[in-house]
Amino acid sequence: MSKTYTPELPPDVLQRLDAYAARFRPDFARARQAAWAHVYLHGLLIDGERKSIEPLSRRVALPAGLDVADPEQALQQFVNQAAWDERDVWRRHRAVMAEAFASPRGIFVFDDTSFPEQGKHSVGVQRQYCGALGKRANCQVAPSVRYVSPEGHCPLAMRLYLPGRWLGDEERLDEAGVPEPERRPLSKGQIALELLDRVRAEGLPGRFVVADAGYGVSGDFRDGLEQRRLRYIVGVTDELVGFTAPPSWEEPKAGTGGRPRKRHRLAEGAPRPMNLKELAARTPRHKGTWREGTKGKLSGRFAWLRVWPASGWATGECVGAEPVRLLIEEQADGKIKYAVSNLPPRTSRIKAVRLWKSRWPVETCQADCTSSDRWCSTPGGGYDQRRRAA
Repeated sequence: MSKTYTPELPPDVLQRLDAYAARFRPDFARARQAAWAHVYLHGLLIDGERKSIEPLSRRVALPAGLDVADPEQALQQFVNQAAWDERDVWRRHRAVMAEAFASPRGIFVFDDTSFPEQGKHSVGVQRQYCGALGKRANCQVAPSVRYVSPEGHCPLAMRLYLPGRWLGDEERLDEAGVPEPERRPLSKGQIALELLDRVRAEGLPGRFVVADAGYGVSGDFRDGLEQRRLRYIVGVTDELVGFTAPPSWEEPKAGTGGRPRKRHRLAEGAPRPMNLKELAARTPRHKGTWREGTKGKLSGRFAWLRVWPASGWATGECVGAEPVRLLIEEQADGKIKYAVSNLPPRTSRIKAVRLWKSRWPVETCQADCTSSDRWCSTPGGGYDQRRRAA
C-alpha cells in the first residue's frame, strides 16, 4: 500500500477540526469520550503510513485535560470499549455533509472499497478481488455509497461484505465479534440497496444511481432501483446479451406429440440476440466531451442506443422485458466499457455520458480512502468494527 502524504496541520486547521468534532459531542456519553474522538480524528488526518492505535497515539499532542500516563491504552479503550454507537456518528456525519452538498440533482454512487490485509482474523477477510491493488489478494471488501452533487462529493455509508466462508464458520464469527443480526447471507447488491434505503430515509435528496459492473450485472440490483423509482446508469460486462429490435415471440401451444409447450419461443426467422461485444463491433461511436480536466477537455467515443434485454431468451424468460438504453464507451487506449440505463428515451447521449462519468470523483478518492487505512472501518449500520480499528 502506498503512503499518503498529509502536510502538518497548522493551528487554524486544527481549530476548524475542533469545531467540526464538537458537532459530534452529543453522540458521546461523556465529554472525555468526545475529546478522545478528536484525538483519534486528528491522528487519522496527519501524516503517517500506519493508522493503527499504537503509532497514532504517539503522533498527536494531547489537549489539556487528557494528560494520561499511557495514551495508547487510553485510546485503545476509547476505540474498543467505550459505550458509543458509530451508527449515531454516521447519521450525524451525513446530516453535516447534507448541509454543504445536498441537492435535488444529487447522485448516489456505489463502488467497492477494499482493504489489503496480511492476516486472516479481520472481519470478512479472504482472497478476493482487491480494487486497491488491482488484482486478487487477501483483503476485506466493503460496498460503499457516496454522494455526488453540483456542490461536491462525500462518503455516506459502507458495510463489510461477509463471504460464504465466513458465514459458514460460527466460531470465526464469534471470535471476530460479528453480531447475530449481521450474520445474514447478503450479496453486495443487497448490501448496496440497504445502504441506499438508509441514507434516503434520512432525507438526502437524489434521483440518480451510478454503479460499476460489480453491481450493474445483477438484475436483482437493477430491479431494486426500478422498484424505488430511481433512474440509473450502471456498468455491465460484454457477456450481457440483448436484441437490437423488439423481439417477436410465439405463444405457447400444444405440440404435435409429447408434452405441450408452456413457454414462449422466439419466432421463426426473428433476429437472434447478440452479446455486447458483438454489438459494439458493428456500432459506430461518436466523440463526446464530459468535462474540463487539468490538461484540457476530457473526451472519448460513445454510442447511445436502445436494446431489449435477452437474458434467458432461449426459454422465453425475457418475454415482455422493457427496453433499456445502452452506453458503449471506447476509451483512449481502445478498451470498451458498457453501461445500461433506464433514463428516459429522450435523454441525449452527452447527458448520459456526463451522468456516467459522475463516478470520477469517487474513483479518484477511493485510493485516498484506502491508503488512509481505517478512517472508514466502522461502516454505518454494519458490524461494530471499532475494535478492529485497533
